[in-house]
Amino acid sequence: MDKITIGIAGAGAMGSGIAQVAATAGHPVWLFDISEEALVKSKSKLDKIMARLVEKGRISAEQSSQIRGAIRYTTTLEDLKDSELVIEAIVERLEVKSKVFESLETIVSQQTILASNTSSLSITSIAAACKIPGRVIGLHFFNPAPLMKLVEVIPAIQTEESLASKMADLMKMWGKYPVIAKDTPGFIVNRIARPYYGEALKIYEEGLADIPVIDAAMTEVGFRMGPFTLMDYIGNDVNYTVANTVFEAFYRDPRYRPSILHKRMMEAGYLGRKSGRGFYRYDENLRPVPIAASQMVLNKEQIAHRIICMLINEAVDALYLQIASREDIETAMTMGVNYPKGLLAWADEIGTKRCVDTLDELYDWYHDMRYRCSPLLRQMAKEDRTFFH
Repeated sequence: MDKITIGIAGAGAMGSGIAQVAATAGHPVWLFDISEEALVKSKSKLDKIMARLVEKGRISAEQSSQIRGAIRYTTTLEDLKDSELVIEAIVERLEVKSKVFESLETIVSQQTILASNTSSLSITSIAAACKIPGRVIGLHFFNPAPLMKLVEVIPAIQTEESLASKMADLMKMWGKYPVIAKDTPGFIVNRIARPYYGEALKIYEEGLADIPVIDAAMTEVGFRMGPFTLMDYIGNDVNYTVANTVFEAFYRDPRYRPSILHKRMMEAGYLGRKSGRGFYRYDENLRPVPIAASQMVLNKEQIAHRIICMLINEAVDALYLQIASREDIETAMTMGVNYPKGLLAWADEIGTKRCVDTLDELYDWYHDMRYRCSPLLRQMAKEDRTFFH
């Protein structure tokens, strides 16, 4: 699969980024979008990125020319007909994605692999819209695709058995770290990461700590951004939509219940950096305006410990339910969302018994099933076992 032709459907941030990655790896690329404006914007952005990389000495002028020349832009879906792999990167709506896959099947050959870059939708449902569902797979890149090393490879129930390893090998050739995930809501990263936002919001809503204190608690233990800063960076519309999608997909499991405050922020248009206001206000240079912290029922250590234990519980449960291997879970969280260490290794460091005791104390206080302990975590604590040592 060295120099196969790659088709990309969707010229937004993700599609454009994936096109850049594929072209950099030496593939001819067709980038499709129904909007001519989106294609012009995509090409202009790539030109600027390449110029900056040349200026910094990261690539040569010749390499820049080759990468830019490898990508062809089109508003005609039929131009993707000779692609041997097509990656869809359009709006996160199942009905829209399904229609694109149905259209692609009438254009490409029967051997063409069809992949979706969805972050939370069912690959099995997307494959069900196809006449040859065995060639459909998920390839979830992280934003920005040229910089983020992780790619979640998600086979559907119908996916041909050898396709996941074939795609993982291709992603390695593209300089990525592929992890193979079961087709469940949120896959690995968006499932395990939910408490980073959800528990932070709950602590704030209950008046146990202010936003700057919660953010500082997490950055001081090694996270690059606090949960509220990160939600503002991602966009509260995007983050809330993922939270609600995962919640609904899990039949409203309380562990993934979204925050009403989060919904209200989205409804108010307080989307974060891109709107100038989110959990923080932003000046014209997108720098957060300082917020004075006052409320402090929980100290920073208590805040961090509570959120980390919730994250560990999700990671252990993903292992228990065979969502991914132990190694892939650790890789996903360190490479995909830049966690300071793998959560299973963190459980070993904190101690599985202490994690269980924290979750049980929270459950005894709230009687909320969001705090139920994973059976595997409880078993590990009972048997005094560790994940890695």
